[in-house]
Amino acid sequence: MDQYCESSESSANGIAPAVGKLGVMMPGMGAVATTFVAGVEAVRRGLAQPIGSVTQMGTIRLGKRTEGRSPKIKDFVPLAGLDDLVFTGWDIFPDDMYAAACKAGVLDRELVEAIKPFLQSITPRPAVFDRRYVRRLDGPHVKAGKTKMDLAVQVREDIRTVDVVARTSGPNRLDPTKLLNMTLSSSDGRLIPLSQIGNVIFQEEDAILKRRDRVPTITVESDMDESLQPPPNRRLEAGP
Repeated sequence: MDQYCESSESSANGIAPAVGKLGVMMPGMGAVATTFVAGVEAVRRGLAQPIGSVTQMGTIRLGKRTEGRSPKIKDFVPLAGLDDLVFTGWDIFPDDMYAAACKAGVLDRELVEAIKPFLQSITPRPAVFDRRYVRRLDGPHVKAGKTKMDLAVQVREDIRTVDVVARTSGPNRLDPTKLLNMTLSSSDGRLIPLSQIGNVIFQEEDAILKRRDRVPTITVESDMDESLQPPPNRRLEAGP
């Protein structure tokens, strides 16, 4: 029997539109997760097509086959767009997604390098892990708890809370307490003081040590004093 959907485009009007960001939390941030996240970012940047994605390229048939009505699912249902996806997750290893993708070796290295800063920005939360269930695997990035309930509560808090990193610039660097006056806009337009919904912690940001043209390089975000001179055999360069 030939079955078909009796719905029409207007039936999607009863579904509330997607608003705000959509968080995607992954248990395990290895080969599969990094391939997924890198693929999404590559599509967002126009570096790839979402081949195989049901939400992006899949269609839904409306009415009879002979009517020729097959809109894309993303046009029929108000789904969250790719630009609204944000990623986090858990893993027993502390590697960020760039390091994990390089170790997995699934993706083309040229693509990984093209989105390297984005992948480096995603680091895993400590995972719940018990070697009694997986004897041949072990990792240092795990939660500690006396009971399984303790661990479950920690995972629940991971899901409920979101880490937000705010960087000041110019004169505000001298007085980071001004961040306490920062407000967030709710879905109905109300301004909510940041201090009402979370804890504000001030700390220095670690420098990024890497190699550029085979030269060890330390990258920091700060204001530059033009009068300062680097030590011998060192140089300062202002980035974008």
